[in-house]
Amino acid sequence: MISLKLVKQLLSGFAVLLLMSTIVYASMPASAQSSNGDLVIYAYDSFASWGLKNATIPEFEQMYGVHVEVRTYGDSGQVLGKAIMEKKDPQADVIIGVDNSLLQKALDNDVFEPYTPENMSSIPKELDFDPSHHVVPFDYGYVALVYNKSQVSQPPQTFDDLIKPEWKGKIILEDPRTSSTGMIFLLWSIAANDNHFNSSYWTKLSKNSLTITSGWDSAYEMFTAGEAPIVVSYATDPAYWVEYYNSTNYGASFLKVNGKYAGYLQIEGIGVVKGAKHRELAERFVDFAISPQFQKKIPLTNWMFPVNSNAALPDCFRYAVRPETNLTIPAKILAEKHDEWLQEWQSAISSGGSSNSPSLPAAWILLAILAAIFVTGERRKR
Repeated sequence: MISLKLVKQLLSGFAVLLLMSTIVYASMPASAQSSNGDLVIYAYDSFASWGLKNATIPEFEQMYGVHVEVRTYGDSGQVLGKAIMEKKDPQADVIIGVDNSLLQKALDNDVFEPYTPENMSSIPKELDFDPSHHVVPFDYGYVALVYNKSQVSQPPQTFDDLIKPEWKGKIILEDPRTSSTGMIFLLWSIAANDNHFNSSYWTKLSKNSLTITSGWDSAYEMFTAGEAPIVVSYATDPAYWVEYYNSTNYGASFLKVNGKYAGYLQIEGIGVVKGAKHRELAERFVDFAISPQFQKKIPLTNWMFPVNSNAALPDCFRYAVRPETNLTIPAKILAEKHDEWLQEWQSAISSGGSSNSPSLPAAWILLAILAAIFVTGERRKR
């Protein structure tokens, strides 16, 4: 009979070997670590957590008899950062989520190979945000003011309305340094001002808002708890409430610029990684990703609009809103001014002296980013 002492010795020895193997594996370069998939895709967290991965990937695997490994890394900025770090030895074949605010950074760092999909003609020209096709459109959407209809009969109509006394304490904003939703709203305000940051406006807005949260999740929780009747969120939110709660109590609106309701257009893209180990399969996946059968799954999972004009929208998207005109900031200007605008934003809200305005030291911002990497990203990742 094997003694209990011997069993304990064997188990201890096995544990030591397992620990050593783990340490050795972790210290190996990425290229030496085995991949579980024939095709490796990098994407933002919500690509998996909100269901688009499970709704589409199995179909592609069956079509080509391959295995696809999806690795998620927080939001789109973190996904691109990961790819840039691995540039000399790329581990991904495809990247999903690089949007028009990140395009120039991706091009400057030479992350993607140009590829024009076979079905590119199904995408409207106004959505083709990279003529070189290093990145091609994947989906698109808008940030909007989402409001509770039982408390707001007519939402603010212009950016100037947001700083009027009648809206004091009734609007929840997000921090553009730690929230992709907050970043898009900041860009919206800048695009509406001929691509110039208005410091005095943001000082007034920070004083007039209820609060500026670190992320979309906390802002939306406050909104649904009734702490304020308006939150910066997404134009598809009313469709979400209809689909899952059969409620039409929530509306979404844009703000007028030069007399027309204008929204800041966010276009998310997909691209083949330069030096991809499975280049041909990566190209087939890009083709698949903008096909009608893939695109029709986007509305009820990503809660964005499909770029393929042949993809049918679900009935609930009758409640999603679109602006009369689109605002965008050219990629080069955005790349040049991005950091400067964030610094100006921080100065503007700090000078307001409002308790609503967050003042995050660099260490806290870093912790927020790390938390997003290891725990989860915002619902909208972007």
